[in-house]
Amino acid sequence: MQTIRLTGRRSRLSLLQIDRVRKKIEAAFPGVKVEVAALETRGDQLRDIPLQTVEGTDFFTSDIFEALEAGRADIAVHSLKDMSATHFFGPHRFAVTERDDTRDIALFRPGVREKINSGQTLVVGTCSPRREDMAMDFLRRAIPGAKEQVSITVKPIRGNVETRLRKLDEGQYDGTILATAGLNRLLQSPEDAPLVRALLRDKKRMLLPLVECVPAPCQGAIVAEALPGNEWALEVLGAINDQGLLRACIAEKRLAQAYGTGCDQRFGVSHLRAGSRSFLFAQGRDGRNRQLRYWQGLPAHTREVRKLFSTTDHMADFFQYEYLPTAGELTTEVVFIANHKSMAGPHPIPIREGQRVWAAGTRTWLELARKGIWVEGCADALGLESLETVFRMPVIDINPAAVTVVTHEEASRAWKAKGWKTMATHRLLRREEQSMAALMQSSDYIFWTSFGQYEQYKDRLKPDVVHACPYGETAERLRSRGIDPVIFPTIQSFQSWRQSVTI
Repeated sequence: MQTIRLTGRRSRLSLLQIDRVRKKIEAAFPGVKVEVAALETRGDQLRDIPLQTVEGTDFFTSDIFEALEAGRADIAVHSLKDMSATHFFGPHRFAVTERDDTRDIALFRPGVREKINSGQTLVVGTCSPRREDMAMDFLRRAIPGAKEQVSITVKPIRGNVETRLRKLDEGQYDGTILATAGLNRLLQSPEDAPLVRALLRDKKRMLLPLVECVPAPCQGAIVAEALPGNEWALEVLGAINDQGLLRACIAEKRLAQAYGTGCDQRFGVSHLRAGSRSFLFAQGRDGRNRQLRYWQGLPAHTREVRKLFSTTDHMADFFQYEYLPTAGELTTEVVFIANHKSMAGPHPIPIREGQRVWAAGTRTWLELARKGIWVEGCADALGLESLETVFRMPVIDINPAAVTVVTHEEASRAWKAKGWKTMATHRLLRREEQSMAALMQSSDYIFWTSFGQYEQYKDRLKPDVVHACPYGETAERLRSRGIDPVIFPTIQSFQSWRQSVTI
């Protein structure tokens, strides 16, 4: 009987990840004997010290590398985000076996709103400079508060997932930020789920948006590692590797390496999927403290754009809003707000205590926060369907049948036809501006942010005009009219692309 020896960290999450790799090996090589010998790493020993203050890298992986090189194991299993690019692009061989959701999630104690309303400062635990920069900036605006921005101070927090949750539960912190991937894996474990569920039971959650709070490079990815001379281990790696995931992780590590390395990274790198397409992006501050925003995979400039018109420059000029009489009470557990205008008007629909609110994008999220509404997460402007996999994550656990989409009258009919519960709060009254119609009529390239905009001016456009829009409902409805639009993953990505166009 052949034997393969695995090693990795001793934390419960690491052991679960090793077990996932074990199962993949046993499925690929029936009858193989898999042995596991986990160990404590330097990063585990430095329990109370922020790692960005300690010289060096690979705090959670270097001891495991040494176990491989000493011949004590054939394959090492890691969270790939813990591994430096220098090591990943070194002589060892790697397989990315799977990847969970890449986002971060912010968790808060139940009394956090009362603390904010009393004018106190929230204490949020993190040892990540990236999270401290991007997530804190977002949370100060996204948490509903008595002031325009919530007062937050950052306090270092170390330890495995369960330790951090206990520290939050004990009141040492008002909030903390974790990777959703780790929570999902622990909640899928019969042994670990009861404790994690108990620690999460009364906590308020915010699934942080991908583009505003970009995850760490390769977050959520499990990597298996072997020495290049171990032919048996290399055969195993080849059988359990997901080539598409490996390519994506290589791209993220390469991009991160170009902007700065180590535990003091203040930027994130990730992929954003829009249908069958995937876009690489990075955002934050690089190693020289310069603002960074980068997109890869955006549409090429296939021909010269002589005159570009973007509806983002004229958002207030397309429609007036006629609010309907109150349509009744929102009775479902979850409410999806398609636009912050849906919650305006003379008689806005009240949100019940305990009702879970989701938003279409971050602009709607922040507008709702100003109204005192706690938003749990958003679709990153990728459309409601993009949340179906998010809703199924163990840490979120939402049944789509428990969701009501709050939107305008025309969109409500479209969503209802797809099987969603809906509530219309207003109707759109189109108004045509002659000056804007003239601008569109002379444009070669038009970026739409809603299908209604196209419907309003479609008879005024050049026959060969190029249509562009974000991924989601707008793109789908343009296709229903025989148009093949140029797709951008988000409005922000279009704005970045637009700056590079010579007109």
